[in-house]
Amino acid sequence: MSAYDPSNVFAKILRGELPSQTVYEDAETLAIMDIMPRADGHVLVLPKAACRNIFDAPPEALKAVALTTQKLSHAVKAAFDADGLTIQQFNESAGGQVVFHLHVHVMPRFEGVALRPHTGAMEKPEILAAHAEKIRAALKNS
Repeated sequence: MSAYDPSNVFAKILRGELPSQTVYEDAETLAIMDIMPRADGHVLVLPKAACRNIFDAPPEALKAVALTTQKLSHAVKAAFDADGLTIQQFNESAGGQVVFHLHVHVMPRFEGVALRPHTGAMEKPEILAAHAEKIRAALKNS
């Protein structure tokens, strides 16, 4: 397994070097809108700890990510009145990981509606901002 690369896009976001649409932040985690969402309301939960994936993540980072994922799951489901959620986490290239900083995908789902393909198409910033606001409002009401 390769070493953690501090130049990955999520490390840059965590350092404030790249913009993101923040939905939630605490001392150990950051939740942001996925800029290439596979569903409206697609959120990413990141540990602030520098870890490549599940294989090198310290237990406390995994715990923090799990707790934030649960918190965001409730808010995303409520904000989008979703029927359910898909939660995904990928490890190493063979496992589908593209960005090598641990992260969890939280995607609202609806009966009979497939996820959009991962085409690399970026969503308009104003749409991401509106979706983030809906989720932040749901967090306040939870």
